[in-house]
Amino acid sequence: MNLAAVIDAHPDDHIALISGDRAITYGDLRRHVAGARGALAAAGVEPGDRVALVADNEPTFVVAYLAILGLGAVAVPLNPTSPEPELARELAVVDARVAVVADDRDLPGVTILRRDALAGDPDAAPVVDRAATDLAVLVFTAGTAGSPKAAKLTHGNLLANLDQVRAHPGRDVYAHDVGLGVLPLFHIFGLNVVLGLLLQAGGTVVLERRFDPAESIALIARHGVTLVAGAPPMYRAWAEVPAGAANADAFSGVRLATSGAAPLGEDVAAAFTGRYGLFIHQGYGLTEAAPVVTSSLLDQPPRPGSIGVPLPGVDVRLVDDEGEDALVGDPGEIRVHGPNVFGGYWEDDAATAAALTSDGWLRTGDIAVADDSGHLYLVDRAKDLIIVSGFNVYPAEVEEVLLEHPGIAEVAVVGVPAAATGEAVKAFVVRAPGAGVSEADVTEFAAGRLARYKAPSEVSFVDELPRAVAGKVLRRQLRPA
Repeated sequence: MNLAAVIDAHPDDHIALISGDRAITYGDLRRHVAGARGALAAAGVEPGDRVALVADNEPTFVVAYLAILGLGAVAVPLNPTSPEPELARELAVVDARVAVVADDRDLPGVTILRRDALAGDPDAAPVVDRAATDLAVLVFTAGTAGSPKAAKLTHGNLLANLDQVRAHPGRDVYAHDVGLGVLPLFHIFGLNVVLGLLLQAGGTVVLERRFDPAESIALIARHGVTLVAGAPPMYRAWAEVPAGAANADAFSGVRLATSGAAPLGEDVAAAFTGRYGLFIHQGYGLTEAAPVVTSSLLDQPPRPGSIGVPLPGVDVRLVDDEGEDALVGDPGEIRVHGPNVFGGYWEDDAATAAALTSDGWLRTGDIAVADDSGHLYLVDRAKDLIIVSGFNVYPAEVEEVLLEHPGIAEVAVVGVPAAATGEAVKAFVVRAPGAGVSEADVTEFAAGRLARYKAPSEVSFVDELPRAVAGKVLRRQLRPA
């Protein structure tokens, strides 16, 4: 098996990708991918090597991703908007040998291949057979505890979740489907739920480099999009696009709109449905589950606030504080088991042991209740994750970076409500003695070292941080009531 083989069986003349004015057929895509395999092999890439991928939602990303997998190497998609220090840290964590980069930036410690260097010999490097347990992708995530780390997803994990999603009643994808590819492809939601599903089915992906509400609405109408997957802030933005900037009938051809990556507010769902006449079906997942765990697609209309029921082939338990199954209506931590569940974090045994039980159940850290029909409802997070526009931000990472500033003695980071992004990052800073560090100093320092969504958008200066008797910072006392 090899996940890259999902494109092999489709007709040569059927369109696989649309990017701007460019349409790429499956025949063209296979030829481009074969050439990229040749180029990567010529650069010395071998099975098991980690190859970073730094590109927007564009054909270069798709071609390189499939070529890396096809060689038996490990794809490491990284956020192309991240500043160089953050990319350098991630490259060092996974010990990447090569990076495919779609722009003119240079990155330390790796051989750079740019898009014009991917046109290698298409006959030089055939697809390498892989076992289901062989590593395919490393995706950086905040994890179930601790600072961000690289989740190990195998060919079997990713293919299993594609099959599980398509086995869910009403969730199958077909060759005639056209999907909006605006969710970032370095995020597992965009990578496997959008790109992976549509390529496996032989459908078409309309790539949008960066989300723009009015432009994406125009793309949906222009290309006859039938599938839309997004995070809640996207649906809010679509609902709020000025009347003159949006085609009122743009979503009339969409047969399925799904939301994930963060809880969907009932006000957002109602506003979007009221304007466009299309229900949003919420699901739940996480990187470590490749990623989809539940879907609300069995319900027409969706039950307000419900993340639905588990996909076929995915086992879910709600576990109380004593480690027992929670009763109906009582909160419990979501635990997940199935062939889609990852095997751990890259070279981090302690984090892996914290995330997985001895018998392979994933401790998600998310708290839910189940009703008497088995539908799940998220009620809390047992971890300190902040979710900004669907992206996970772990406070420890942001705090570690901010503490490098000589004017900061102590810092604690929390999530605060934000209309446009769901949550935003707020830092509470204790100045170093004699330091006159300002809010602008802090935000500018962070912006040069962290991806934009991780950087604090708000800073408060305090004399001291609230702590427990043992000294642990009590972030909950800093969050808004």
